[in-house]
Amino acid sequence: MQSLTFTPGRAFLSSDSPTVPWTVVFEDEGVAGYFYACDRSHQTQEAALLDAMLLYNVNALATSDKKLQRPTSERTAAVEWSRDGMQAVLYLDGVAQALYDFAARCGYCRMDFPNFVAEPGEIWRKDSHAWSDAALQRFEAALHD
Repeated sequence: MQSLTFTPGRAFLSSDSPTVPWTVVFEDEGVAGYFYACDRSHQTQEAALLDAMLLYNVNALATSDKKLQRPTSERTAAVEWSRDGMQAVLYLDGVAQALYDFAARCGYCRMDFPNFVAEPGEIWRKDSHAWSDAALQRFEAALHD
Protein backbone atom coordinates (compact mmCIF):
# COMPACT_ATOMS: atom_id res chain seq x y z
CA MET A 1 0.00 0.00 0.00
CA GLN A 2 1.32 3.44 -0.90
CA SER A 3 0.33 6.40 1.23
CA LEU A 4 0.75 10.14 1.56
CA THR A 5 0.08 12.54 4.42
CA PHE A 6 -1.08 15.90 3.07
CA THR A 7 -2.98 19.10 3.76
CA PRO A 8 -5.93 19.53 1.39
CA GLY A 9 -5.06 21.99 -1.33
CA ARG A 10 -1.89 20.35 -2.62
CA ALA A 11 -1.26 16.62 -2.99
CA PHE A 12 -0.06 14.08 -5.55
CA LEU A 13 0.21 10.30 -5.24
CA SER A 14 0.81 8.05 -8.24
CA SER A 15 0.69 4.27 -7.91
CA ASP A 16 1.56 1.75 -10.62
CA SER A 17 -0.21 -1.58 -10.74
CA PRO A 18 1.93 -4.70 -10.61
CA THR A 19 0.06 -5.50 -13.84
CA VAL A 20 1.34 -3.36 -16.70
CA PRO A 21 0.16 -0.82 -17.92
CA TRP A 22 -2.28 0.37 -15.24
CA THR A 23 -1.69 3.36 -12.96
CA VAL A 24 -3.90 5.36 -10.62
CA VAL A 25 -3.27 8.93 -9.52
CA PHE A 26 -4.66 10.90 -6.60
CA GLU A 27 -4.29 14.65 -7.16
CA ASP A 28 -5.39 17.78 -5.33
CA GLU A 29 -4.43 21.02 -7.08
CA GLY A 30 -6.14 23.38 -4.69
CA VAL A 31 -9.85 23.29 -5.52
CA ALA A 32 -10.70 19.60 -5.44
CA GLY A 33 -9.29 16.10 -5.05
CA TYR A 34 -9.54 13.70 -7.99
CA PHE A 35 -8.71 10.05 -8.62
CA TYR A 36 -7.58 9.08 -12.12
CA ALA A 37 -7.29 5.77 -13.96
CA CYS A 38 -4.44 5.72 -16.47
CA ASP A 39 -2.94 3.44 -19.10
CA ARG A 40 0.78 4.21 -19.09
CA SER A 41 1.35 2.50 -22.45
CA HIS A 42 0.19 5.69 -24.18
CA GLN A 43 2.69 8.38 -25.21
CA THR A 44 0.79 11.43 -23.95
CA GLN A 45 -0.94 12.18 -20.64
CA GLU A 46 -4.17 12.98 -22.47
CA ALA A 47 -4.22 9.62 -24.26
CA ALA A 48 -3.25 7.77 -21.06
CA LEU A 49 -6.20 9.15 -19.05
CA LEU A 50 -9.01 6.60 -18.96
CA ASP A 51 -11.30 8.12 -16.31
CA ALA A 52 -11.48 10.72 -13.54
CA MET A 53 -13.60 10.82 -10.38
CA LEU A 54 -14.17 13.68 -7.95
CA LEU A 55 -13.30 12.80 -4.36
CA TYR A 56 -13.87 16.06 -2.51
CA ASN A 57 -14.05 19.84 -2.70
CA VAL A 58 -11.30 21.50 -0.64
CA ASN A 59 -13.62 24.22 0.72
CA ALA A 60 -16.17 21.61 1.79
CA LEU A 61 -13.45 19.72 3.69
CA ALA A 62 -12.37 22.92 5.45
CA THR A 63 -15.98 23.69 6.44
CA SER A 64 -16.42 20.15 7.74
CA ASP A 65 -13.17 20.32 9.72
CA LYS A 66 -14.26 23.59 11.32
CA LYS A 67 -17.74 22.30 12.13
CA LEU A 68 -16.34 19.11 13.69
CA GLN A 69 -13.64 21.11 15.49
CA ARG A 70 -11.02 18.85 13.95
CA PRO A 71 -7.65 19.89 15.44
CA THR A 72 -5.73 19.53 12.15
CA SER A 73 -6.62 19.55 8.49
CA GLU A 74 -3.90 16.99 7.74
CA ARG A 75 -5.18 13.92 5.88
CA THR A 76 -3.84 10.56 4.77
CA ALA A 77 -4.39 9.16 1.30
CA ALA A 78 -3.52 5.54 0.52
CA VAL A 79 -3.80 3.37 -2.58
CA GLU A 80 -4.11 -0.39 -2.39
CA TRP A 81 -4.04 -2.72 -5.40
CA SER A 82 -5.73 -6.09 -5.68
CA ARG A 83 -3.44 -9.12 -5.89
CA ASP A 84 -3.99 -9.40 -9.64
CA GLY A 85 -3.30 -5.68 -10.15
CA MET A 86 -6.63 -5.11 -11.88
CA GLN A 87 -8.34 -3.08 -9.12
CA ALA A 88 -7.22 -0.16 -7.00
CA VAL A 89 -8.90 1.51 -4.03
CA LEU A 90 -8.18 5.00 -2.73
CA TYR A 91 -8.61 5.41 1.03
CA LEU A 92 -8.81 8.84 2.67
CA ASP A 93 -8.17 8.70 6.40
CA GLY A 94 -8.74 4.94 6.27
CA VAL A 95 -12.14 5.11 4.53
CA ALA A 96 -12.51 3.83 0.96
CA GLN A 97 -13.58 6.71 -1.28
CA ALA A 98 -13.04 5.33 -4.79
CA LEU A 99 -12.36 2.07 -6.59
CA TYR A 100 -11.19 1.45 -10.15
CA ASP A 101 -11.78 -1.92 -11.80
CA PHE A 102 -9.55 -2.11 -14.89
CA ALA A 103 -10.93 -5.50 -15.96
CA ALA A 104 -14.55 -4.26 -15.92
CA ARG A 105 -13.42 -0.82 -17.19
CA CYS A 106 -15.33 1.19 -14.62
CA GLY A 107 -14.92 3.24 -11.48
CA TYR A 108 -16.94 3.74 -8.32
CA CYS A 109 -16.78 6.73 -5.98
CA ARG A 110 -18.82 8.07 -3.10
CA MET A 111 -19.39 11.39 -4.89
CA ASP A 112 -20.68 9.66 -8.09
CA PHE A 113 -19.26 12.49 -10.18
CA PRO A 114 -18.59 13.32 -12.96
CA ASN A 115 -20.87 11.31 -15.23
CA PHE A 116 -20.95 11.62 -19.02
CA VAL A 117 -23.19 10.40 -21.83
CA ALA A 118 -21.62 7.31 -23.38
CA GLU A 119 -19.75 8.01 -26.61
CA PRO A 120 -19.96 5.53 -29.51
CA GLY A 121 -17.11 3.05 -29.24
CA GLU A 122 -16.31 4.07 -25.66
CA ILE A 123 -14.70 1.16 -23.82
CA TRP A 124 -14.64 2.68 -20.33
CA ARG A 125 -17.95 3.20 -18.48
CA LYS A 126 -18.27 6.90 -17.67
CA ASP A 127 -22.05 7.36 -17.46
CA SER A 128 -22.08 6.37 -13.78
CA HIS A 129 -19.57 6.33 -10.96
CA ALA A 130 -22.13 5.31 -8.32
CA TRP A 131 -20.58 3.82 -5.19
CA SER A 132 -20.79 0.03 -4.80
CA ASP A 133 -20.42 -1.52 -1.35
CA ALA A 134 -20.50 -4.92 -3.06
CA ALA A 135 -17.50 -4.06 -5.27
CA LEU A 136 -15.52 -2.87 -2.23
CA GLN A 137 -16.46 -5.99 -0.24
CA ARG A 138 -15.28 -8.24 -3.12
CA PHE A 139 -12.02 -6.26 -3.34
CA GLU A 140 -11.31 -6.45 0.39
CA ALA A 141 -12.34 -10.12 0.69
CA ALA A 142 -9.99 -11.08 -2.15
CA LEU A 143 -7.07 -9.47 -0.28
CA HIS A 144 -7.52 -11.98 2.54
CA ASP A 145 -8.12 -15.16 0.52
